[in-house]
Amino acid sequence: MLQDTIAAISTALGEAAISVVRVSGPQALAVAERVFRTGKPLSELKARQAYLVSALDSEGGTLDQGLFLLFRGPASYTGEDVIEFHGHGGLLVTQKLLESLLSAGARSAEPGEFTQRAFLNGKMDLTQAEAVMDLIHAQSTLALKAAHEQLGGAIGKEAAALREELLPVLAHVEAYIDFPEEDISPDTGATLVAKMDLVLERTRRLIDTSEQGRILRHGARTVICGEPNVGKSSLLNLLLGFERAIVSPTAGTTRDTIEEIIQVHGIPLRLVDTAGLRASLDDIERVGIERTQREVERADLILEVVDGSLPPADSQRVILPPEAESRRILILNKADQGVHPDWPEGVALSCLNNTGVEMLRDAIRTVIMRVGSLQADHPIAINARHKTCFERIVLQVQAARAALLEGTAPEYVALDLREALQSLGEVVGVVDVEQILDVIFSSFCIGK
Repeated sequence: MLQDTIAAISTALGEAAISVVRVSGPQALAVAERVFRTGKPLSELKARQAYLVSALDSEGGTLDQGLFLLFRGPASYTGEDVIEFHGHGGLLVTQKLLESLLSAGARSAEPGEFTQRAFLNGKMDLTQAEAVMDLIHAQSTLALKAAHEQLGGAIGKEAAALREELLPVLAHVEAYIDFPEEDISPDTGATLVAKMDLVLERTRRLIDTSEQGRILRHGARTVICGEPNVGKSSLLNLLLGFERAIVSPTAGTTRDTIEEIIQVHGIPLRLVDTAGLRASLDDIERVGIERTQREVERADLILEVVDGSLPPADSQRVILPPEAESRRILILNKADQGVHPDWPEGVALSCLNNTGVEMLRDAIRTVIMRVGSLQADHPIAINARHKTCFERIVLQVQAARAALLEGTAPEYVALDLREALQSLGEVVGVVDVEQILDVIFSSFCIGK
């Protein structure tokens, strides 16, 4: 795979001021020589400087003029020779340029192949490669910050630190296997157990960040629910800043769930507007209500909207299990008509007058920070793949610890520790993880 020279359009397809076409591989410069023309051979151009060149089509005619940049490997993104051409951002001219490069000997890049080559050539570890896609997909300032930290190697450094703690333990156990006459003394055994306890503690702290990672990457699933005509769709429109849902005095207007993404204090929220909860004989509305109940059950945050101007006895409340109460925010809408004194503590809001919105935003941040274990200054937020690896590490180190304390044959202790180290290697990609690579890089866009 690394013997091929690849090419791709690295900017979004469509009309724009400029487009970028990228070439990488051992024959990148030779391919470029067949397509680009300037006053002297391209091999004589200085790296990392921009030159005005003409681009030729596959038949030798002038296609475009733009800036040519050469990045010599290994000091490039992929670790190979990389060529970039910054030309006019027309759809046809950019596509024709790519066809010219392919005719000159390059092949079309697979999704994520540039970043995959950077990983395979040692320019970044696997967690940093994943961070590239997190950076592109970031939907909030906190997600952007977490992606930058991961791109800087935060998770890889933690994995390396855990490895440094486990390696001496494994070395000591294997030394005992080779020299059984040197018994493991109680003091030495206690030291080894203490090291494993430290690894377990640090690994569990990393696992605890998985919920933070899920919310930052995909958004906190936030369900707006309540009775018909209490202002659920009005609240959705108010938070979005535009009219996304139909607002009508007719009960049952919202039949299906409506989803949109917003950012509140740097936290991405996946807002879900739902059908009003009430007894209904309408089949379609009843299906919508059933969907509402399912959405509430799997929500990270529940925004229950009620008509605050009416007494609580006149309202049908959303029934939640005790463990979900911490995820509920009671919104007393229609506060412009006054809030009935019998309501428990909630956020007084008026969708009509746009009052109480900042108080609601603050309440949302407080709840999500608590139930989502979000920490604005935390440098790490692992993803589902990392979590699986770290959970496996906990089980393997626990097994090694128990075997050591029980006096089990040291070969079994060493086996568990080796498996834990292999799982650590999977996190950063230092072991054979071809199947994992296929999954990770297939989600990238072509040209990255």
